[in-house]
Amino acid sequence: MTSCRLIRNKGETYAGKQGFDYFAGISKESAGSTALCMHLLTIPPGASARPHYHESHESAIYVLEGEAEMKHGPKLEQVMRVKAGDFVYIPAGVPHQPYNPTDKPVRAVIARTDPNEQESVVLLD
Repeated sequence: MTSCRLIRNKGETYAGKQGFDYFAGISKESAGSTALCMHLLTIPPGASARPHYHESHESAIYVLEGEAEMKHGPKLEQVMRVKAGDFVYIPAGVPHQPYNPTDKPVRAVIARTDPNEQESVVLLD
């Protein structure tokens, strides 16, 4: 039988393949999760992720503060502007590239249906 876990935010981060540092949260490694992960992300002013997609996993994002943009679509031809209070859904396999075009940091909660978070990240050229 599994049990509930409390993961305290100790400010520990890890470098994601996408080019951002994530605050470690819920994952297979931290909590024994078998189907999801959830982390905090701060995107510094002017920062951009590497274009990528998550091969077999969906992503959900809730923007806590700030404003950001995300290119998405097969050729990253679409642009979505997001702000504090917005939810974003990214289906599995959809190329995307979030970035912060502002002079203020963006903070968001990110959840994915991949307990190992980085295993399904596929970087694009």
